[in-house]
Amino acid sequence: MKIWEKIIPKPRSNFIQVKCPECGNEQITFSHATITVRCNICGSVLAEPTGGKADIKGEAIVKFE
Repeated sequence: MKIWEKIIPKPRSNFIQVKCPECGNEQITFSHATITVRCNICGSVLAEPTGGKADIKGEAIVKFE
């Protein structure tokens, strides 16, 4: 590990591509969402805030760093 990787902090949050369990729509949301994230197609809940990381209800497909 390089010295700069130890010194410079990296964020713990990231963006996640989530697949809706109801209709199969894929959409991108924030891992620490502060509001309820709903599917753009059917309106089902994809993520709920918990005070820190969001509770992901759908299937997390890709994690963007």
